[in-house]
Amino acid sequence: MRPSVYMSSIVPAAAREILEESCDLEFYKGDGPSTADEILSRINDKDGLLCLVSDRVGREIMDAGKRLKVISTASVGFEHIDVAEATKRGIYVGYAPGVLTDATADLAFALLLASARRIAEADRYVRAGEWKIAWSPTAFLGASVWGVTLGLIGFGRIGQAVARRARGFDMKVLYNDEARLPPEEERERGVEFRPLEELLGESDIVSLHVPSTRETFHLMDETRLSLMKKGAILINTARGPVVDEAALFSALKAGIIGAAGLDVFEKEPIAMDNPLLALDNVTVVPHIGSATSESRRRMAELGALNILQVLKGETPEAWLNPEVVKVRPLNEVKMI
Repeated sequence: MRPSVYMSSIVPAAAREILEESCDLEFYKGDGPSTADEILSRINDKDGLLCLVSDRVGREIMDAGKRLKVISTASVGFEHIDVAEATKRGIYVGYAPGVLTDATADLAFALLLASARRIAEADRYVRAGEWKIAWSPTAFLGASVWGVTLGLIGFGRIGQAVARRARGFDMKVLYNDEARLPPEEERERGVEFRPLEELLGESDIVSLHVPSTRETFHLMDETRLSLMKKGAILINTARGPVVDEAALFSALKAGIIGAAGLDVFEKEPIAMDNPLLALDNVTVVPHIGSATSESRRRMAELGALNILQVLKGETPEAWLNPEVVKVRPLNEVKMI
């Protein structure tokens, strides 16, 4: 019998083809991702689930999906999946690291430039018909990014990719991470380690590249925002809960920091009454860090490949719970 797999959204054809050759594939055909109720109604006879970062996959879905052998997300983030619960049940969990590194680093730098040079604010000004004087020496004065100090909080794949881009702007790059690099590697990469508080105080621009965990929840709170340089810029392409949005609003409104560029938010989609949207010194985009055709295609393909490999009894390309083999070995989930 062919395995049965459910996709919670329409994904690029290449990813569907990976699974369709060996599996019976069902996918949600509506706009956007499936709702929780939609997944619950479809998952009871499925062996695999390909989900998105917007899907909450916890006990309720696992209870409904009694045949589930593998869950794979077409994202590098995995906080939407209860990995520990899946492991207890012998369900393999895959994800898609590495394939969105450059796309997200590009967006971080785009938000950095847009925030420093007030691009979104100037765009709104022109579109509103307010541009009445051809040129003014004081119009939309922004901050230079050439030769400034960039502080990276989190120095994994994406943080390192941002550091490489910073070289082209002659920036001094500081970083903070749980694991410090050896001195020779720091020199090779042209970066300097700083304790978090020192990094915040020295950086003209701070860019966040940490996962969403209990330890990083509201990492940028009122206290830490107050440690940043006056006029400094905060960039967040990591996860919304890393920043205390109420504290950020207060810091921006009071001029404690100069601007923010945000791709992610505590609640997504962002509520239209969120006070951050009323500030001219905030540039916002709707969680598009990985939004290039190439990245989205590769994310979906890796997510699909993880499922196929598990159902073949093979070690998946990228998985989050290797310890699951002690609960249910690969030979017991093999169906192809």
